[in-house]
Amino acid sequence: MNYRHIYHAGNFADVLKHAILARLVRYAQNKDKAFRVLDTHAGIGLYDLSSEEAQKTGEWRDGIGRLLEAELPEKVSEILEPYLTAVRDLNPNGGIRLYPGSPKLARMLFRPQDRLSAMELHPEDFNRLHNLFEGDYQVRATELDGWLALGAHLPPKEKRGIVLVDPPFEEDGEYQRLVSGLGNAWKRFAGGTFCLWYPIKKGAPIKAFHEELQALEIPKMLCAELSVKSDRDATGLSGTGLIIVNPPFTLKDELHALLPVLKTVLAQDRYASQRAFWLQGE
Repeated sequence: MNYRHIYHAGNFADVLKHAILARLVRYAQNKDKAFRVLDTHAGIGLYDLSSEEAQKTGEWRDGIGRLLEAELPEKVSEILEPYLTAVRDLNPNGGIRLYPGSPKLARMLFRPQDRLSAMELHPEDFNRLHNLFEGDYQVRATELDGWLALGAHLPPKEKRGIVLVDPPFEEDGEYQRLVSGLGNAWKRFAGGTFCLWYPIKKGAPIKAFHEELQALEIPKMLCAELSVKSDRDATGLSGTGLIIVNPPFTLKDELHALLPVLKTVLAQDRYASQRAFWLQGE
C-alpha cells in the first residue's frame, strides 16, 4: 500500500513495458472486433514529471527523457511510433512534463469499440484514477486488489483481451504470486494475451521464476529482458522483464530489433544487456 509509481514513472522499466503494451494494443486492432484491456495495478493513470516526487528521483531522465532525444533507426521508430506519439500528444509544446501510465496509454490508443478495466487498491491513487476517467464510457475504474481481478474479471465479455499484470513487488513472494495468478487466469481465459512485469535486481530469483512459469505448460510464452547496469553493487532496480503469453506472431522479431537499441540508448554502465527468447513454445 506504500508503493507510489510517481517516483518511477517514465523510467527505463516503463519504457519497455509501455512500448510493448502499445504494440499489443495495435496488434489487437488488426481485427475489427472489440477487445478489453484489463490493467490489474493501474496506478493514477497520468503522471506529472515536474512534481516534487518525480523530481526527487528523476528516474524518467534516464528513461523516456533519453528515448525522446535519441536518433532511432527507421525500423525501431516504427515499432515505437504508437507509444512515442501518445507521449508527444500529451506534451504538445515539446519537452516532457506529462507521462501516461499504462491505463492512459491504452486509452489513448483505443478505437471507439475498445474497452479498459483499470484496478487500483491504494485509496488516494484510485481516486485520482477515477477522476481521470470520470465520464468516459470506454473505461471502468475499480477500487480492487488487482490479484482478485484475475479471477473475477476474466474472461471479458468481449472474449478478446490484453491482461497487464504490473505488481509493485513490495511484498515477499510476488514472483510466486505472478506464477499462480497467471496459472489461474490462463485457465479462465486461455485465448487472452497476458503481459506480466517483473523486476531484475541483485538476488532476484529469476531462474526459478522462469522454471515455475515453464511448469505451467502454457503453450506460448515469450520473455523480454532489459538490464541497464550491473546488479553486482546495485541495491535498486538494475533491469526489467516481461513475460508475454500468446504474443503476436510479429513480436519476437520486433523485440530483436528494439531491445539492442534500447540497451544502447538507456545503458547506465558497460554491463547493460538484453535478451528476447521463447520461455515456452516456438
